[in-house]
Amino acid sequence: MGLFVLSVLTVFSSPATSPNGHITLKQEGKGFQVYYHGLPVLTISEVGLCSEASGSLTLVSGSQPRRVPVDYTMLSGKRSHCTNVFNEYRYDYRDEAQRKQVLVMRLCNDGIAFRYEAAGLTGKTPQEKTTFRVAEGTPRWMMTWSDGYEGFYPLSKSGKGAEGQKGNRWAFPALLQPAEDCYVLLSEAGIERNHAASSLMAETADSYTDYHLFTDKNDQTTGSQWATPWRIAIIGSMADVVASTLVTDMAEPCRLKETDWIQPGVVSWVYWAYNHGSNDYSIIKKYVDAAVDLHLPYVLIDAEWDEMKDGKTIEDAVAYAREKGIRPLIWYNSSVGWINGAPGPKFRLNKPEDREKEFAWCERIGVAGVKIDFFSGDSQMNMAYCIDLLESAARHHLTVNFHGATIPRGWQRTYPNLLSTEGVYGAEWYNNVATFTTRAARHNCTLPFTRNVIGPMDYTPCAFSDSQHPHITTHAHELALTVVYESALQHLADRPESLLAQPEAVRRFFGSLPTAWDDTHLVAGYPGEYVIMARRSGKTWYVGMLNGSDEERTVKADWSFLDKDYEAQCFADSGDSSDPWLITTTRQLPTEIKLLPRGGRVYVIKGKMKK
Repeated sequence: MGLFVLSVLTVFSSPATSPNGHITLKQEGKGFQVYYHGLPVLTISEVGLCSEASGSLTLVSGSQPRRVPVDYTMLSGKRSHCTNVFNEYRYDYRDEAQRKQVLVMRLCNDGIAFRYEAAGLTGKTPQEKTTFRVAEGTPRWMMTWSDGYEGFYPLSKSGKGAEGQKGNRWAFPALLQPAEDCYVLLSEAGIERNHAASSLMAETADSYTDYHLFTDKNDQTTGSQWATPWRIAIIGSMADVVASTLVTDMAEPCRLKETDWIQPGVVSWVYWAYNHGSNDYSIIKKYVDAAVDLHLPYVLIDAEWDEMKDGKTIEDAVAYAREKGIRPLIWYNSSVGWINGAPGPKFRLNKPEDREKEFAWCERIGVAGVKIDFFSGDSQMNMAYCIDLLESAARHHLTVNFHGATIPRGWQRTYPNLLSTEGVYGAEWYNNVATFTTRAARHNCTLPFTRNVIGPMDYTPCAFSDSQHPHITTHAHELALTVVYESALQHLADRPESLLAQPEAVRRFFGSLPTAWDDTHLVAGYPGEYVIMARRSGKTWYVGMLNGSDEERTVKADWSFLDKDYEAQCFADSGDSSDPWLITTTRQLPTEIKLLPRGGRVYVIKGKMKK
C-alpha cells in the first residue's frame, strides 16, 4: 500500500484565517501550522490518506475562502441556540492515476475542522496520515484509550503519559496547553454508519510526540465517493473551549421529523446503592416513590429486569411507575461487547426485526426510553449499530442513553433522542475499586475541561452516602456535580433514604433542576484544580463550584455576566459533619469564595436577563 504524500507547494500568498482573524493556518512541510493571535499552538505535521496507489499527491488548485454559516437549535446540551461561521478552504490534489482528493479545511473563531474527500478509491477504507506533533514539556490531559472510555485524564508534560498510564493509544478528547492562556482540545465529529471512530497512537521522540490518527476496524469499501469524519481542534481560552459547540456544529442536522416527545430530566437510579440491577420489584417501587417525593420525571429500571423475583415482571414495574406519574426507562445489553457472565436482557436488539419488535413493545407498555450497555469499541460495526438503534428508537418515541460505549461525536444533534452517553469514569466506580475515593475530587475537576466539553456525560452524580467504597468529597461538592456536568438525563446516584433525608431546600433543588441549558459560561477554573461553571435555563443561572484539592482553596468569581437585580440561593458546606449544609440567600454574591478541601458550592440565581 503506497502513501499519498502532499507536495510542498505555495498556493496562497496569505494564510487561511478564521472570520475574526485570531486563528490562522499556514502550509508547512507535509502539513500545516496553526496560530492563535500569532503564536504557534498546533502543528499538524502530516496530512493525507493511505491508498492502494503509489507515489505522491500533486496539489493542483486551492480555493479562496467560502463562508459557511451554521444556525440550529438543540433540545439538550450546553446551549439551546447554536451559531457559528466558518471560512472554508479546499485544497485539491491528484494522485498518479489522476484521481481527485480534497482536503477541506474550515476555520471558525473557536477552532478548526478538516476532513478528506476522495473519488475513485477502491478496496477497504483507507487509514489517514493525520499527525499532531506536540512538543515535550507541553501540558496535556489525556486518557489511555479503552473501549468504554473509562479512565482518568491526569496532567502530564510528556508523550509517555503520567505515572500509572500505560500504552501508546490515547482517547479523544485530548486537551493541550501550548501557551499560557491558550488551550487546544482535539476530537472528531460527524461519524456516519460507514465510518469507524478514531483515537491517537503516540510515537515519542526526544523533543516531541507524534500523535497519529488511528481509525478503528472498518471492513466497508469506499465506493466511488468517500469522505472521512471531521477532525476538530477547539482553540482559545479555557472559557472558549468549554463554551464551544464545534462538535455539534460539524455534525449532520437533525434527521427526526418530530421531536416534541423528547424530554430531558432528572432520573431516580437503582444500581449505585446496591451494585446490582433491577430484579427486585420492591426496590424498584422505592425508587419510583422517591421520584414522586422529589418531583423527578424519570426512574431507570436497570439490568436484570428479565429475572424479576416474586412473580413480578417488568410490565408490573412499568405500570407502577406510570400509575405514579413517573416515566420509566429500561436497560438492555447491546450483546456485542460483554456477553458471557454479563446481565441481561440480551440479544433482543441485534437483528433489525427483533429490535423493531422490542421497541414497539416498549412503546406499547409505556416505556419512555432505553439505556443500552456493553458495546465493543470504536469499530464501524459499532458505529452503524448505534445509528440503527437511534433510528429505530426514534420510530417508537424512545430516548436513548448509551453506556459502555464510545464518546459523543455530534449524534446528539443529528438524533436528539440521544440524551446521554457514559464514556466516562464516573461515580459508578465507587462500586468497583477503592482508588476512586482519593482521586475523585481532582478527576471531577478535570472532566469539565475534557470529556464533558464534547457532549453529554452520564457520570451519575450526587452521592451523599457511600456505596461499596467510601467517598470523601463534601455534600456541596456532590450537589455541584449536577450543575457542573451536562447530561440531558441526570441520574442521581444516591439511595432514596439519603436523598430524602436532605434539607427541604436540597430536595426542592432536585425537583427543579434543569438538565438542558440555554447557555453555558465558564466563570473560572483550571483542569484538576477547581472549576466555577455557570449554566442558564430561562432567566435562572445555576452555578456549580468544585475544589479538586485536599486543601482549602479561595477562588475568585467575576459576576459581570449577571444582571444587577437578582436573588441567589446558596448551598455551601458548613464544615460540621453532623450538620453539613449551610443554605442561605443573598442579593450580593461574593467575589472571593472559600471552598473546603474537596468541597463545593451551588448558587441558584434568579433575576432579569442581562441585555
